[in-house]
Amino acid sequence: GHDLFCVQLNDSKLNYFQQPQDIKESDFMKFLEKYGRHSFTAPSQVQPSFSAFYRAGDPILIYFDSSSVLSTLRQPVKMGASGLCVDGNPAGFLDSKSTSCTRIFANLSKSCMTDPALDAASYYRDFTVLKVPVSGTIVQSMKVIYEIEYSGTSGIQSVSVQFKVSNISGNLGSSLQQHFTLHFWTKTLSHMLPRSGNPGYITGAPLLIANSGAMQHMSILRSESDGGCSQFLRHTVQFGRNMRTGCNLSLSPLLEESNCSYIQQKFYKAFQGMNRAEDLAITGSAHSTQTEEWTTILVQNCSVQAVNCTSCCMVPVTLEIQILWAKVGLLSNPQAQILGARYFYQCQPLKFLRAHTVPVTTVVTFTDMTGWPEPPRGQPQRHWKLPFDIFF
Repeated sequence: GHDLFCVQLNDSKLNYFQQPQDIKESDFMKFLEKYGRHSFTAPSQVQPSFSAFYRAGDPILIYFDSSSVLSTLRQPVKMGASGLCVDGNPAGFLDSKSTSCTRIFANLSKSCMTDPALDAASYYRDFTVLKVPVSGTIVQSMKVIYEIEYSGTSGIQSVSVQFKVSNISGNLGSSLQQHFTLHFWTKTLSHMLPRSGNPGYITGAPLLIANSGAMQHMSILRSESDGGCSQFLRHTVQFGRNMRTGCNLSLSPLLEESNCSYIQQKFYKAFQGMNRAEDLAITGSAHSTQTEEWTTILVQNCSVQAVNCTSCCMVPVTLEIQILWAKVGLLSNPQAQILGARYFYQCQPLKFLRAHTVPVTTVVTFTDMTGWPEPPRGQPQRHWKLPFDIFF
């Protein structure tokens, strides 16, 4: 009967091709003494050990308050040649990456209302992210995101999530491609940021910027595979290398004319990134506390008035970063130093309720202003003052 059924796990001694014995009621107590124990008992599970801080590649722990369940933050990835979405892949700490996968729906209208994969709230609601993976310690509720700010061994400092949604239609079987991004960043301390030269900049080294004393690398907009502007990934500006990037900045379809100021700030913040540059390091070994080693970046914004357009908004579509530099010091070992920098924005009128994406461009130019000394003209010659016929 079913009351005698049991399962033994991981027992190599079992031979499942052996003829089972017939157990009579009179023999039951004898077999019970020999084999009797709890059925369906799983082998002892080894509790995972947690360190005091996240290490690269560690799964990020999350906590569901409603059910008191500790789990991991997961990022859907594609599986197999079909590229179908698999939701069980854990996101690794410091592993910034973007993934795309395809979901197939038998009834899109029904799935739109019931499938958690199409519900934005399922990606952030009702759970919190643990700052550090300490077992049994649940932090207070915080704003949950997939952009994670960390600080060394102090763990995760903040988390945020952003969504880009689209209207879809269709009642029959449909497929939908989804994109997921996980990005890590840190407000690096000045003594942790590697030098870009000592003292002069090295060609190809990142440009050092500062905002309220916090040092970072200068960066510009970067495009995704679909041509859109990446919300997290950016190109690092390298000394001496001119750059030009372009991408399409997405706008909300619900923008109204009264939101011109908001739209302008959205464009400026997209150009500036998370770390707005205020000062630029003159040398590659500048220290954040030495004010004489930094130069203020000049910023020239656009005029906010649109010409001959009453329902337009002047928005920046091009940022030109102009950097002047020169070689100083000995001719035998000249050092590259920054003389000055300017952020020059160029604007165009944006017609409301017409544009959903706007192409934007960033240009970085380095201009060499080195003033070289005059080359040597050889040894000086003697100037004779004797009469012409002194030996006559």
